[in-house]
Amino acid sequence: MSDVIQQAVAALSERLSEGFDGVAKFAVEGEGAIMIDSDGARAGDEEADVTLSADAETFQAILSGEMNPTSAFMGGSLTVDGDMGLAMKLGSLLA
Repeated sequence: MSDVIQQAVAALSERLSEGFDGVAKFAVEGEGAIMIDSDGARAGDEEADVTLSADAETFQAILSGEMNPTSAFMGGSLTVDGDMGLAMKLGSLLA
């Protein structure tokens, strides 16, 4: 598991201590993927209701709060495949 994924799992686990209602996947180009569900966050690459994809730089900027997830999506640096409502719910937890 890459350092980016490992650090992201730790950061997301803190933010999602109550879990997440649905199954989401963050696919980080060249690094791997993170699954988010009712159990919290973990490294993995499984089937999800929504998949958010970005490069490592964008992903880290979103996690650190330097970039708003909605702005990243509107600017084309974050793509969403699947349940857009679930993606928006996850985005509000990260913002």
